[in-house]
Amino acid sequence: MVASQVHLVRHGEVFNPERVLYGRLPGFRLSDLGAEMAESAAADLVRRGRPVARIISSPLQRARESAAPIATAFNLPVDIEERIIEPTNSFEGRRMRGPGGALRDPRSWPALINPLRPSWGEPFDSIVQRMLAAIEDAHNSVDDGDVVLVSHQLPIWMVHRALARQRLAHDPRKRRCDLSSITTLSWPGDRLAETGYSNPALSLQAGATDVGAV
Repeated sequence: MVASQVHLVRHGEVFNPERVLYGRLPGFRLSDLGAEMAESAAADLVRRGRPVARIISSPLQRARESAAPIATAFNLPVDIEERIIEPTNSFEGRRMRGPGGALRDPRSWPALINPLRPSWGEPFDSIVQRMLAAIEDAHNSVDDGDVVLVSHQLPIWMVHRALARQRLAHDPRKRRCDLSSITTLSWPGDRLAETGYSNPALSLQAGATDVGAV
C-alpha cells in the first residue's frame, strides 16, 4: 500500500512590509492573516475526513509555520524536504516594481533576458523534476492514508502545468495557486494526475497585502 492522495499546500501570507521578493531569504514569517490562512487549510483537510499519514514541509520558515496547524490537527510531526523549497532567484531582497524597483534598473536587465528558462533563477524544468521526485517519494513513504506537502506557489504551479502537459513558461499573474490553497494529486490508473483544487482561505484573501513575491 502507498499514499492514496498527496496534497500540495501553499503557505499563508508572509509578513513583508517592504514588499521585497523574499525567495529563499531567512526570517520571512507568516503575518497574522497568514497564520489564519494556514488554520483554514488545516481545517479544510480535517473536514475531508481522510486519514493523513505524513506531513512534509519546505525548510523555509513560512512553510514550516503553515504546516504547524496541520500537524496539530492530525497529531503528526513535520518532516523537512529540501526538494520542495522555493526556487533560487537573483532578485531576492529587492523590490521589483515602483521607484528603485529592479525592473527599472538597467543592471537587472541581463537577468531578464530569457523568461522561458527563466534566466533570473532556477530553470522551470529543474523545479518540475525535483518536485515530482519528492512527490513520488512521499507517495511511497507511507503504507496508507494521505500525505501533505507544504510548499510554495511556483513549485506547485510547475507541477500543475507539467501534469496538464502545458508549456512551463507562463505569465506569473495568471497562476491559480492562492495563499493556503490545496492542490490534490492522486494516481487514477497508476498515472499521477491533479484531481482537485480548493481555496479554503478565499474569504481572507481580500485582506492580504502580500500575495507572494515569487
